[in-house]
Amino acid sequence: MHCLRTVLLSAALGLAAAVAWQTNAFAADVDKGKAAFIHHGCWQCHDFAGEGSIATSNGRVIARTALPVDAFKSFVRNTNGAMPPYRAAVLSDDDLDNIYAYLQSLPQPKAVSDIPLLNGMRSQ
Repeated sequence: MHCLRTVLLSAALGLAAAVAWQTNAFAADVDKGKAAFIHHGCWQCHDFAGEGSIATSNGRVIARTALPVDAFKSFVRNTNGAMPPYRAAVLSDDDLDNIYAYLQSLPQPKAVSDIPLLNGMRSQ
C-alpha cells in the first residue's frame, strides 16, 4: 500500500510540474502582442481581426489558429510564400509569442445566420 501511495504521489507531482512548466513556458502578453502586430505591419494583410489574406494564406483566418505556438513561429520564420519570412533580428521570439497570444485572444466572428444583412441577401 505504501508503494502504491508513493507511485500515485510521484505521478501527481509529475503532472503538476508538467502543467506548471507549460503555463510558464508560454507566458505571453496579449496587449504587447497587439502592439507588435500593429508595429510590424501584420494588420496590413491580416486586418486587426486576424483575418486571412487572399495574397498570403488563400483567405485562411489566422486568429485563433489551431497551430501550436512553435509551429506558428516556425511558419513566420521560414515561410516561402507571398508572406515574407520574419527573422529574429526583425521580429523577436517574445514578439511572436505575444502576437500569437493576441491572435488567440480575438473573439469568434458572428455566424452568418446572426448577420441580418447577409440573411436578407440569402433569401432573395
